[in-house]
Amino acid sequence: MSAMEITAFVLALLAMMVGLLGAVVPGLPGPPIILVAALVHRLVLGPHGSAWWVVVVLAVLTVFSLALDFLATSYGAKKLGATWRGAVGAAIGAMVGLFWAPIGLVVGPLLGAMLLEMLAGRHWRDAGKAGIGAVLGLVAGTVGKVACCIAMIALFSGEILFHAFASR
Repeated sequence: MSAMEITAFVLALLAMMVGLLGAVVPGLPGPPIILVAALVHRLVLGPHGSAWWVVVVLAVLTVFSLALDFLATSYGAKKLGATWRGAVGAAIGAMVGLFWAPIGLVVGPLLGAMLLEMLAGRHWRDAGKAGIGAVLGLVAGTVGKVACCIAMIALFSGEILFHAFASR
């Protein structure tokens, strides 16, 4: 590997670490950051960069992880009786809770879902149950998104390192 290839690989990995962080931090698009890092790596280095098939697989994993995150959150909220207001409240609560991480990332969605459900006229017990469902769905979606991000980084890194050592 040349010095430029090593530098590009390290910079791509640093961007991907930001993407991995984004899988947990609301408002930071984790999987798309990882995809863009791999795509830029390919465009900058050409045939010495990541293979096109890797970029395509990362694009598929990006779409899958975003859909999984949305579906898990929605399913968790709906399963325990949340309306769309509870899901919106959970999302807003997660963003506000970011300022008091890590506790705020759990308490924020719970309180956000409960508050909007109660503002819609639901009893506090039903709103609390909906809030718990929203939090469980949010956690499940985040776990799935983190797993996809780790797989994406591993695939990118593995392919680059395989070709670097195979060409020796």
